[in-house]
Amino acid sequence: MKKFIILILILLICPASFGEQEIKKISLQEALDIAVKNNIDYQASKLNIDIAKNKVKESNRLQNPEINTFFNIGDIGKGNPQTAGLSEKIEIAKRDARKKLALSNLELEKQNLNYTEFDLKMDVREAYVNLVAAKEILIVLEQRRKLLNDLLAIAKKRVAAGEVEEIDVIQTEIALNQLVIQVNSQKANVKSAMYDFTKAINSGEKSAVKYDAQDDNFSDKEDFIALLSPKPLDKLPSFDSIAQNSLKNRYDIKIAKQQIDIAKKNLIYVGRQRIPDIEFQGGYGFMTKAMSETGNYTNGAYAGANIVNIPLFYSYKPEIQNAKMQVDQAEMNYISTQNKALNDLNSAYEKFVTAKINLNYYNDNLLKNSNELIKVAKKNYASGKSSLTTLIVMEQSYRSIVAGYTYALADYYKCWINFLREVNSENFDLNEETI
Repeated sequence: MKKFIILILILLICPASFGEQEIKKISLQEALDIAVKNNIDYQASKLNIDIAKNKVKESNRLQNPEINTFFNIGDIGKGNPQTAGLSEKIEIAKRDARKKLALSNLELEKQNLNYTEFDLKMDVREAYVNLVAAKEILIVLEQRRKLLNDLLAIAKKRVAAGEVEEIDVIQTEIALNQLVIQVNSQKANVKSAMYDFTKAINSGEKSAVKYDAQDDNFSDKEDFIALLSPKPLDKLPSFDSIAQNSLKNRYDIKIAKQQIDIAKKNLIYVGRQRIPDIEFQGGYGFMTKAMSETGNYTNGAYAGANIVNIPLFYSYKPEIQNAKMQVDQAEMNYISTQNKALNDLNSAYEKFVTAKINLNYYNDNLLKNSNELIKVAKKNYASGKSSLTTLIVMEQSYRSIVAGYTYALADYYKCWINFLREVNSENFDLNEETI
């Protein structure tokens, strides 16, 4: 019985301990460093470089030789030599074209890896901002709950003093209970954002680690350094100056351009399949006394050459036509990528400009005035100069403004990240761009 009880206790305790995860708080820069170093998908993508390098070596290969033997058996062998030797096929103008094609593919893989790393960093930044925003909203709701608790205490005090009716207490309790539901939902949102942040990092180092943002809020940050973003008051360069540099440096445009180079080199390689190859042969020949017409053992060497793969019956026309169409496709894709990039950049630029305007409007107008208003309203209710309904309406309006500011700030960071995605620059400096 004692052993049974111990077993039950172990089963009850162990699942809880097994389910626990280590929560590690890290800064945004630390998250970026960990992701680049340990992200499983990124590490898998890096293997493509080694694969492409091996394909370059493969493309530079020489054809393996063949061992040839020829023996005459019976009377037919009399006067004819027995031979053993080697043959080697030499490709004409194909090996160099094949190697250049492989090198072009290697360059493409390098550019793809750069794009993958950049995209990974942007995903981590976005997940970090989403997590901080979720925590910030939770703080706003907790502050509102504290205010409602203060109002409930004031209402109970005034009811006890006979200054107001019991309905003030009931009304405050209803608002407080509704807020509890919002707080609980937001706590779940914070946990979900934390899992998304951990998923974005996708570190293979320790599967039990769950990463959390070091910053619990961002509404009080004036330098914006922690989230690697510019100040909202910083001047933004003109779109034309940004677009001119961006279109030169975008990874997707570089990749599309590289695909043109690959298609052209493939066309050269396919076209050279029409060139015949040469096969050289050489070896040792001999005749035994029994097979020799002179009755003596004789021996010597032989050499020969063949022209092979003559495009007489098949001239590789379909392959060449397809290779030409692939060049056309790559060139059209390059133009299309440029057009889409310009439109995406324009959209991201406009959204970021709007996010800056909205955030600065909150800073310059709404926050200060609403903060003073709620202080006066709370003081007036405590002294009996205003009703609870008026105060709750003002409180809801104030918290709505605070929440709106939080969303505007989160939108500012997200629009900045989206802007970085479109300019394809992790460290875009507004000051440098204005020079």
